[in-house]
Amino acid sequence: MIDYSFPLEELEYYLLILVRVSAFIFVAPFFGMNTIPRIVKAAFSCFIAMVIYATITPHIYPAYTTIFEYAIVVMKEAIVGLLVGLGAQFCMLIVSFAGHIVDTEIGFGMAQLFDPASRMQVTLTGMLYQYTFFLLFLVTGMYTYLLTALSETFTLIPVGQAQLLLYDIYNAFLDFMSNFLIIGFRIALPIFGTTLLLNSVLGIMAKVSPQMNMFAVGLQIKVLVGLIVLYLTCALLPVASNFIFRQMKVMIVTFVKALGGG
Repeated sequence: MIDYSFPLEELEYYLLILVRVSAFIFVAPFFGMNTIPRIVKAAFSCFIAMVIYATITPHIYPAYTTIFEYAIVVMKEAIVGLLVGLGAQFCMLIVSFAGHIVDTEIGFGMAQLFDPASRMQVTLTGMLYQYTFFLLFLVTGMYTYLLTALSETFTLIPVGQAQLLLYDIYNAFLDFMSNFLIIGFRIALPIFGTTLLLNSVLGIMAKVSPQMNMFAVGLQIKVLVGLIVLYLTCALLPVASNFIFRQMKVMIVTFVKALGGG
């Protein structure tokens, strides 16, 4: 006869692991896409939590005596999972920012699409960049890095031992925002520079021949030139993805350190 009995503290320990894993899965890029059914996310979270539970040795049980203290530990684990997942998700927003700059320069800024994956209004180029970077995310194996980073947080930040160092988290956000703008402009720089040069030429032509309607002519020229440059710069997207994935690793490490992970 099979005995399924186990100590209650083991169940509570597993549930704490599940809280951190679930919070990470529901906000992390690719894993937290809204097109994935929630029951699949829940089942995947339970599976990952079981694997991590089996690999953690020894089990360091957090100290609590009441339900209120256990609830505080649950909140800590949820915050750890959310911050680690959001650290990666924020970096994927750089793609939408770069696409918005490109569409504004080309003239597609008013064309908005509803992205079912993020449930946000995105531009045409932003949608193209987003799915391209998601493909590169899978091809380069970054999803395995995220799962590995999640499992290593249990070594750096044992269950119930998280410390919210708000000053470090604040500095991490400031550093990220500066890199957010820099990387976004670097992705959109070829089209931004080309349209800037084109606008200068159209401005000179408008002064030379005022009788020509450069506003009407310039719209078609900007769209044509922008699409040509966008096509030519598609080969640079794998290089641009390295900037985003590198920043993603930096953000995850920074947040783990800010949570008391050394």
